Amino acid sequence: MSATATGLPAATGRGPSSALNWVDDGWTVTKRNLIKIKRSPDMIVFAVLQPIMFVLLFSQVYGGSISVAGTDYTQYLMAGIFAQTVVFGSTFSGAAMAQDLKEGIIDRFRTLPMSPSAVLIGRTNSDLALNGISMLIMMGTGLLVGWRVNTNFASFLAAVGLLLLFSYAFSWVMALLGMSVRSPETINNASFIILFPITFISNAFVQSSTLPTPLRIFADWNPVSALVQAARELFGNLGTAPVPDTWPMQHAIPTVVIGSLVLLVVFVPLSVRKFASVSSR
Repeated sequence: MSATATGLPAATGRGPSSALNWVDDGWTVTKRNLIKIKRSPDMIVFAVLQPIMFVLLFSQVYGGSISVAGTDYTQYLMAGIFAQTVVFGSTFSGAAMAQDLKEGIIDRFRTLPMSPSAVLIGRTNSDLALNGISMLIMMGTGLLVGWRVNTNFASFLAAVGLLLLFSYAFSWVMALLGMSVRSPETINNASFIILFPITFISNAFVQSSTLPTPLRIFADWNPVSALVQAARELFGNLGTAPVPDTWPMQHAIPTVVIGSLVLLVVFVPLSVRKFASVSSR
């Protein structure tokens, strides 16, 4: 099987040890995945349809029945939709890794003089780009239903950066999961077991104070709740809504930054090690 069949340049005989070659390898695989997305526009369509449906469903259908003390529900909702979308978007990394393993693409990559981690870096980078596109479309939808940014441009960029940082870190978790399941068909069920509790048992759609005590405690310490809280603060969508008296909620921005860095420190080496073991079968 030639290198051209993978969408990567042919082997050049160079060693993969230098930092420059490592960056070049990662960028090459990233371009390969972005081209694949470009050739499959249906992937983008379905990636953005779900968050658009959530925006319209909660703001237009359920919004009149859900009240949030101190702010308009549409303003309160959008940060939760953004967080849910970037977390759900991280599943593309897991599904793609599982599919590449099934089709033998990973074994073809191993014949090239490239860094083993380049495949994972390219996968997570391309999914970061897809999440960015999804966020742009969601923001446009949010503006149509009345959502507004009530802070300055720097805070807006900081909110977007935090959302994408967390999504990138979490995509490494999903990449590891994708390499751990036996088939691509399993990844959706396996990922939903993780994603549904951390997104729905949170402050994304309702205030955590309305939840039963065990769920409220979970929601107040849930990293997704911290992400939502940080986004609301930076977008200026919190209003006068009360903030739970827990450290992650009172210090949401540093919680997200620290949590994302911890995920990267833990799951990047675990994913690289897993990649080396599964691709050598």
